[in-house]
Amino acid sequence: MDKKKEVLLEVKNLRVEFGKRRKKFVAVDNVSFHIYRGETFGLVGESGSGKTTIGRAIIRLNETAEGEIIFDGKKINGNIDKELDKEVTRRIQMIFQDPMASLNERAKVEYIVSEGLYNLKNYKTDEERKAKVEKAMLDVGLLPEFLSRFPHEFSGGQRQRIGVARAIVMEPELIIADEPISALDVSIRAQVLNLMADLQKKKGLTYLFIAHDLSVVRFITDRVAVIYKGKIVELAETERLYRTPLHPYTRSLFSAIPIPDPRKERAKNLEVYDPSCHHDYDKDPPRWVEIEPEHFILANERELEEYRKMLAKNGVQAIG
Repeated sequence: MDKKKEVLLEVKNLRVEFGKRRKKFVAVDNVSFHIYRGETFGLVGESGSGKTTIGRAIIRLNETAEGEIIFDGKKINGNIDKELDKEVTRRIQMIFQDPMASLNERAKVEYIVSEGLYNLKNYKTDEERKAKVEKAMLDVGLLPEFLSRFPHEFSGGQRQRIGVARAIVMEPELIIADEPISALDVSIRAQVLNLMADLQKKKGLTYLFIAHDLSVVRFITDRVAVIYKGKIVELAETERLYRTPLHPYTRSLFSAIPIPDPRKERAKNLEVYDPSCHHDYDKDPPRWVEIEPEHFILANERELEEYRKMLAKNGVQAIG
């Protein structure tokens, strides 16, 4: 990724907590990353790792306990004025995981896709609103005639396209896609991913793509951050990370990716992540380090030495 690229979103030392006092649960713990304008940034980890919580904090659905979320140079978490709140609502949109649950069953598709426009009064006349909605439907490969129908009349793939139309009708710059294909049939997944890639090219969109399916993440993202129990443990350009995963948790995730060849699949070694493999964290706590250009890892000094040796074996010169 070119260093001159413009940073659209920056997350600094983000902390998100749920509950109070004794029942307090830290869902996201001191997370930092940035997303360049026009790229697809992947956030991967197992269920409950904090991926969705980060996405919902960016879109202001979850409150933040500490840290800053900076979008296009403006701080957007915490108390902000009404105008900025409206701006954030328009410029950042979300595609939800479950196309069955995220659409209002009692509303017609026209109202569902128009909802954001209604909320922000983002149109001058009703004709303009209708034109925007029809264009969004065509952009996602659905006929404007479908606008008079209800969600239950559509398949899962079509419903997810309606969800995409609801996001793009707002003309956003950043779309947070929260596992947008995990609830779909395998045959439909590629169609939705290709649609998202086409829309990105046509509209210059930036994506935060949240997922646990690592083979999909490799196909669609430019850079990937790996999250474990609320902490990002590794971040790098996608191909670099898949070629040389360093952190044991990243390695365990990648070792679980299925191989299409049955003989190779049977013969492969599954790595199981054991958090107790991190020694001396009391005396030598881990820190967020750039180990090679644009490749960051959470590690202490002893682990950094090991990771530098692993990089050297692959003919890569580590920083420091």
